[in-house]
Amino acid sequence: MQLAVNESGAGDRTAILIHGIMSDSRAWHRVVQELQEHGFRVLAVDLAGHGKSPRSHRYSPAGWADDVVETVAPLLAGRAPDVVMGHSLGGLVASLVGDRLAPRAAIYVDPAFAFPSGIKGVAYKVGFALMPRPKRSALVRMNPKWSADDVEIELATLRDWDKRTILGLADSRHLVPPERLVAPSLVVLAEKSLLITAKAANAMRGNGMTVHTVPGTGHTVFRDEHAAFMTVVREWLAGLPALAARSAA
Repeated sequence: MQLAVNESGAGDRTAILIHGIMSDSRAWHRVVQELQEHGFRVLAVDLAGHGKSPRSHRYSPAGWADDVVETVAPLLAGRAPDVVMGHSLGGLVASLVGDRLAPRAAIYVDPAFAFPSGIKGVAYKVGFALMPRPKRSALVRMNPKWSADDVEIELATLRDWDKRTILGLADSRHLVPPERLVAPSLVVLAEKSLLITAKAANAMRGNGMTVHTVPGTGHTVFRDEHAAFMTVVREWLAGLPALAARSAA
């Protein structure tokens, strides 16, 4: 499936951004701006069932990844992307995309690499499926650090979201970290992560990932503490020889 993609910037380096469930490419607006300022061309997709992209008869992490690859591969002109970044569901999809596009770096923001088990996990899924789309007042109350722009963007993305996408996450067996690292990998966690436990974070470190928690953040790290999030991202990218060389070229 061909997805809607927001292409911006004219830098020599390319970053692919993949949003989380219930959201779309608009959520990245401040991240996109900063990446452009640091020499990136940015490709921010709307996953199927979100934003301006078509709806699908059936959703799954593998299907979303297929769509992303089909959409962005022609825009890469045979070159590997420099960065693939994904948030939540987008982090899971980014790990599958990375297996096929071989980016120079991967960044996973509070990714859906795990899910609560047992009764707690069932309660989360049922609550998520039955939850009505929140109103402005509820969004402000739940996300006190968000800017007014982010609140309005979230309301717009919720209007464009196909709630059936929840079914794509029904099988928790698919919510796992990548089996192998195709590139240096940074995991940026929320201080109050709903998905990644301390045990899961340590396992990712043991697998060679860099794991960093941003204090004072909930699940949408880059909205709660945007400056701190971007500092983590910029400093980590600056320490990667392959990207540093391309930046200096």
